[in-house]
Amino acid sequence: MKEDIPREPTQLYLISPLDVGGTFADRLARALDAGPVAAFQFRVKDVDQHEAARLAEPLRRLCADREVAFIVNDSIGLAKRLGADGVHLGQDDGTIEEARDALGRDAQIGVTCHDSRHLAMEAGEQGADYVAFGAFFPTATKQTKHVAGLDLLEWWQSIFEIPCVAIGGVSPDNCAPLVRAGADFLAVSGAVWNGNEEAAVKAFHEAIVAEF
Repeated sequence: MKEDIPREPTQLYLISPLDVGGTFADRLARALDAGPVAAFQFRVKDVDQHEAARLAEPLRRLCADREVAFIVNDSIGLAKRLGADGVHLGQDDGTIEEARDALGRDAQIGVTCHDSRHLAMEAGEQGADYVAFGAFFPTATKQTKHVAGLDLLEWWQSIFEIPCVAIGGVSPDNCAPLVRAGADFLAVSGAVWNGNEEAAVKAFHEAIVAEF
């Protein structure tokens, strides 16, 4: 059982939309400047690594200028090529050991654990820097195969030191129970990028602050 020490306030973890071309860099800058953001995850699909690197580089610089962790989704190779701060691994994206060997001991390595206590404990034992649980709510960002409950966050928070991330349909209107249950980070995409990103980030912070 971990010591009962006061929790740090929950933080925002932004995940990119699949389309990060065009004016997206301007939108990201506005979102990051609207309030504290801990991390930004670069998530694109069906794009070769060269094109992904071209799209990612200006976004990585925006994050670096603001001391926001730049995390690459799925690809250890792309994370290494970009000099990213870390990588987020799904269950089929390589091992934590492979990521650590490629990216170094200071890299932030996160793992998708769905609704599984077993996967989360396994990731922690293998050296993950954070585990991600979800989906907590219906989401249009990706197909929902797993549904997680608040008890999962409460259990993890009561036992483990490793931070946990809540993901899946999270919005300013529904995030309060996740914050209370122990989410260290709220991973959000559609709730920010499907509207006014600046207003959304501010609304998230107001909702989080109200719980601390």
